[in-house]
Amino acid sequence: MTVELNHTIVAAHDKKTSARFLADILGLEVSPQYGPFIPVRIPNGVTLDYMDATGPIPPQHYAFLVSEDDFDTIFARIRDAGLTYWADPFHRHVEEINTNDGGRGTYFDDPNGHNLEILTRPYGSGGQG
Repeated sequence: MTVELNHTIVAAHDKKTSARFLADILGLEVSPQYGPFIPVRIPNGVTLDYMDATGPIPPQHYAFLVSEDDFDTIFARIRDAGLTYWADPFHRHVEEINTNDGGRGTYFDDPNGHNLEILTRPYGSGGQG
């Protein structure tokens, strides 16, 4: 059996701004609007389809596995944008990165409060740092 995640919908107060934020931080392109969605395609084929929402948006978590070189580039964009970042998903270790599983990772929020993460090693793939 083959199962692949194809897309997920991301609630946003301003779908265009939110899609542009993610694309700019990760170095990706915003795709043309498709119905009510503004998609951002991740290189593995999955799209995050941003959709306008009203009222409070429950925060979600989106983690992106990146290479060591891409981590450096993306992390520089996070810092250049003046974003707060954390070593942990609970936002306890501010302006730190983690070295979990022998890699590097950090968390930051998007404009809607979604908890975004970049990491260089999947969880459980190596020793704890």
